[in-house]
Amino acid sequence: MTLQVLSPARHRQQRWTQATRYTFASQRNLVGLAAGELSRAALALPLAFVGNEGHWSLCAVLGLATGQNLYVGPDGQWIGTYVPATLRAHPFHLGWEGGSATLCVDEDSDLLPANGTGEPIFDEGGDLSPQVREVWAFLSQIAQGVLTMEKAAHLLADAGVIEPWPITVQGVDGAQNVSGLHRINEGALSALDETAFSRLRQAGVIGVAYAQLLSMGNLADLGRLAQARAEAEAADRAKAEVKPMMMLPDDSTIDWDWSKVGKS
Repeated sequence: MTLQVLSPARHRQQRWTQATRYTFASQRNLVGLAAGELSRAALALPLAFVGNEGHWSLCAVLGLATGQNLYVGPDGQWIGTYVPATLRAHPFHLGWEGGSATLCVDEDSDLLPANGTGEPIFDEGGDLSPQVREVWAFLSQIAQGVLTMEKAAHLLADAGVIEPWPITVQGVDGAQNVSGLHRINEGALSALDETAFSRLRQAGVIGVAYAQLLSMGNLADLGRLAQARAEAEAADRAKAEVKPMMMLPDDSTIDWDWSKVGKS
């Protein structure tokens, strides 16, 4: 995926088509969430806090290893019941410059046909086409929601109620720990004094904390997807390793001369 900020100078003649598959997201194991999708995402996906140099975000956990999205099937179809909002606008995506959201396009996407088919990205006057304006309005709303979630995660981290989430995966090489994911420490949240808890409640982040706790039950579904993926891959490997004992002719018949069988 190569994201480029959308501009008339670079993309004025470009056309696009809408996505029907999610192959482009097959290696996205984490996707940031926006405030407006929190309740639906928490019912369908495991959610985790991810911290990087003091910067916190709330993400949907889509895989248990880097480069693994268990919710994208072999045919590119989404397996789960909810698709994170930022993935639904492909080939358009959010970009960030100086803390401000920008509209980007994946220039590697096959949804930007080179044969002139599809819908225009820009109109004849160099403005975004009506369809792309709708996509940008959608992504702009998502951008504000992502910032809201990041602020909520930061407040929860500052309150000391976020802790590492220990997850162990049984793989072909034995047990492996999944690192980098964090969860709400429910005990620490309940132990906050009235002033600290009231501060979080007034900031509107208590619901975020409980949504993350609720979503942890979806980790079992992710584990089942991981097991099914591993079993399918093992079956494919076993099938590839089986060598045929003989090669049949194209018509799948063998012309035996039975008169010579048993004679020296």
